[in-house]
Amino acid sequence: MDTAQQTLLPTYDYRPGTGPTLVFLHYWGGSARTWDLAVDRLAGRDVLTVDFRGWSRSSALPGPYTLGQLADDTLAVLADAGVTDYVLVGHSMGGKVAQLVAATRPAGLRGMVLVGSGPAKPATQVTPEYQEALSHAYDSAESVAGARDHVLTATELPASVKAQIVSDSRSVTNAARTEWPLHGIVQDITEHTRMIGVPALVVAGENDQVEPVDLLLDNLVPYLSHPEFVVVPRTGHLIPLEAPADLVEAITAFTPTA
Repeated sequence: MDTAQQTLLPTYDYRPGTGPTLVFLHYWGGSARTWDLAVDRLAGRDVLTVDFRGWSRSSALPGPYTLGQLADDTLAVLADAGVTDYVLVGHSMGGKVAQLVAATRPAGLRGMVLVGSGPAKPATQVTPEYQEALSHAYDSAESVAGARDHVLTATELPASVKAQIVSDSRSVTNAARTEWPLHGIVQDITEHTRMIGVPALVVAGENDQVEPVDLLLDNLVPYLSHPEFVVVPRTGHLIPLEAPADLVEAITAFTPTA
């Protein structure tokens, strides 16, 4: 892939191919490379992956690190890359960002895939106490490993992938790391999500503890105008890393090449 970076733009990787472009937005704790196992299975497809502001190769960029800023960044990256026909694929926090992008009804957006996405309506179990605890989940390599093994995943991962999760979760500025648990996770975007006019595929992990199947059916699907819903068997929250083949199958069925 060719890597592009401008002073005020997040770092992104763009691989030209057959469209529409699949634009991948990562989870809280992830990076552009979270999608590598999926992208590797999309040979010939036009693909763009982003390191969100404050994360990984974009960690030097100044704040704010709000969902709104990440959505604005995504639109700026698309313009910079010259992408004019695309599908957003957002995972967890990236799914909530994708909803905000899609709500602006940008020209060229054909559809969206929301993977274990943050719901439009915040879950009732996200209390201030939960938020405070979550804000410390990535304080150390040990805490990341604990979250990875006991909360984020439901399957055994290769050692290299497990190490990548720790590295990515720690490659972040403090302000970006705490923005999601302290603010973004409780942001109600239902009015934005209702404005989305393109088809949406919601992908849920059967054993996802973070964004469970029932939560997505109750707090996300009802706010989408043209939703499809699929459950990936046995997987937890990190669907792009736990079940990349199943995810790619769902994406390609939903977004055939032009």
